[in-house]
Amino acid sequence: MKNIQDLRIQRIDPLMSPSEMEAICPVSDEEARRIASFRHAVNSIIKGEDDRLLAVIGPCSIHDPEAALDYARRLKKLADSVSDVFFVVMRTYFEKPRTALGWKGFIADPDMDDSYDIEKGIKLARKLLVEITDIGLPVGCEVLDPIVPQYTDELMSWSSIGARTSESQTHRSLASGLSVAVGFKNSTSGDLTAAVNAAKAASSPASFIGVERDGKLAVYRSTGNEVSHLILRGGDHGPNYYEDDVEEAARMMEKAGLNPAIIIDCSHQNSRKDHTRQKRVLRAVIDQVRWGERCIRGFMLESNINEGSQKIPEDLSELRYGVSVTDGCIGWDETERIVSNAAGLVREARAHGGKVEIL
Repeated sequence: MKNIQDLRIQRIDPLMSPSEMEAICPVSDEEARRIASFRHAVNSIIKGEDDRLLAVIGPCSIHDPEAALDYARRLKKLADSVSDVFFVVMRTYFEKPRTALGWKGFIADPDMDDSYDIEKGIKLARKLLVEITDIGLPVGCEVLDPIVPQYTDELMSWSSIGARTSESQTHRSLASGLSVAVGFKNSTSGDLTAAVNAAKAASSPASFIGVERDGKLAVYRSTGNEVSHLILRGGDHGPNYYEDDVEEAARMMEKAGLNPAIIIDCSHQNSRKDHTRQKRVLRAVIDQVRWGERCIRGFMLESNINEGSQKIPEDLSELRYGVSVTDGCIGWDETERIVSNAAGLVREARAHGGKVEIL
């Protein structure tokens, strides 16, 4: 019989099952209790029950576990100093959606040489998430591949669905069954409709195909994710973090029967892809919070140890330490300064009865 299957598949490599991966890098009872506490705090903020802001801060993407741990230790100290007004989650993005070609992230290609040792990438990513949790920080990941969450789901405290995948039915169904709050980014054009529809879909029960812990395929039936929310990241026509944009986003969510919970991404088109402008966005966000805007539940910053970005060199020994290999990031000194200043402004507003009116 003529072969008509897998005609464009060069080879098939076996992949360790989620349960086998968990046996190599387990989550202890203490770590599980800590993650449960982190998730409770995140969910309470998204629901509006906790008046702190969710602050998702960290590298655009992680490529160096050693530098990521260095960053996590610094961020933990900053998180503790602002914990009265911000609940800090470390941005730990291991998957990178690409418009065309390019490095697809640490899980897909941990050696950054197009070898695509995905099993190694998952193993190292899981180990790093455990280590960051042990430092005392919750972690947040972008969900791109629908299978990967089976290897990392129990370690996450928050998650996001990117602008390019918010329209995907696969990701909407997956989000409905995730164990953590999930934010949907508006489309790259800036349109909010797809993200609002995605949050609505994710909040409802769904059925989808997934992989069980032992590696077998199964049909998952979810209850719906009641802490799905919106992430404003700007679009082709410019930023969308201004007051009118936030009010329109909240109106659309309420019309869809959703809790109007909004996170502002200070990067991407909101900063016009200029990392040095993130501080302007953050200041505008904090001003809205000080004026009494309750729909804003948090913000995101792309930050690394050192400022800027770099291309991946052929000789990986030439990589500069703590510098992003994807989007440009602000450096650590600026991160510490602007987050501390933002916290101070929020404290000032609270000292005046919860908000500061500026005419």
